[in-house]
Amino acid sequence: MIKINLLPVKKKKKAKPLPTFLIVTVGVALLSIAVVAYLNYFFGSRVEQREATVSKNEQTLKDLEKKIKAVDDYEKRNADYKKRKDLIEQLGKNTAIPVRILDELSTVLPAGVWLTSLNIDGDNINMRCTAFSNTDVVNFVNNLKAAKLFSDVYLQESVQAQEGGFTIYNFGLTCKVKP
Repeated sequence: MIKINLLPVKKKKKAKPLPTFLIVTVGVALLSIAVVAYLNYFFGSRVEQREATVSKNEQTLKDLEKKIKAVDDYEKRNADYKKRKDLIEQLGKNTAIPVRILDELSTVLPAGVWLTSLNIDGDNINMRCTAFSNTDVVNFVNNLKAAKLFSDVYLQESVQAQEGGFTIYNFGLTCKVKP
């Protein structure tokens, strides 16, 4: 017996193949997206590395600036210390000279002469003195010339004056201190 199926059968349509240009376009787009994503990641990580390096270098720079400031402060303190030390040494030297000068003057000063003023400027000495006689003035000048500490003794002036009924001699001397 022959059977005939009169029921309509639905035929499946064959799927049309995708066009190749569409496949290529989608492939190129996906490949481009992948390349762009990789480049974004690659350059993003390099930027992060550079930013980290920059921040590290800035921190190092700040630390070095602190150290430079500390060195500058040290050099300033050291220079200040040196100035103070030199000043103290100079004061020590300068203190010894006037004491030696006064000691030598007390040794060579005759009985009839007294100092009214004494000015020491470096190694130059200016003295104003008063004496009872002209002989006392000459003895004082000769004593100064013979002293080991003084040189270039020069009598600038000698003026006779009356004071309290006595004749006195006011005179000025200059000399130098031997080193």
